[in-house]
Amino acid sequence: MIKSTPRLFCFGLGFSAQTLASRLKSQGWHVAGTTRTSARAEALAGRGFEAFVFGPGAAQGLRGATHVLISTPPDATGDPVLAIHATDLAAARPAWLGYLSTTGVYGDHAGGWVDEQTPPAPQSERAERRLAAEQAWIAWGRANSIPVHIFRLAGIYGSGRNQLETLREGTARRI
Repeated sequence: MIKSTPRLFCFGLGFSAQTLASRLKSQGWHVAGTTRTSARAEALAGRGFEAFVFGPGAAQGLRGATHVLISTPPDATGDPVLAIHATDLAAARPAWLGYLSTTGVYGDHAGGWVDEQTPPAPQSERAERRLAAEQAWIAWGRANSIPVHIFRLAGIYGSGRNQLETLREGTARRI
């Protein structure tokens, strides 16, 4: 039996998705994804990723995708990936779809303990949009018999991506 190369397609090949993509690439995976600009797509291609500018044309990158990761945020009209690519994704039939969300969907628990069993209680428009997107992806997965996993990220830190850096740069925000 010939084993095919696993293929990850990332809608939103930004910091978090690139971290996963780089690890998988080093293990022999083919990785493709979207970005917002052609300049960024060229930069990603230079790093060995097949890159597409987000939009209808990105559907060609889904061909052969065994796994799909969504890291793009929803906007006021909903999840842009679902709006543009729901049919393309259903046709691609990936074995797995992951959605990067936020712990913001839990709301403020005044320092109390929160885990996966805590009911969502979003308290901002951004968190409400994320929760709606989560629910839409879960419904899509059920309708298409494709497993969907939701990852609620607490914070995205890394080199140059932490609170001390934002203080140094004068870009820190009071929340």
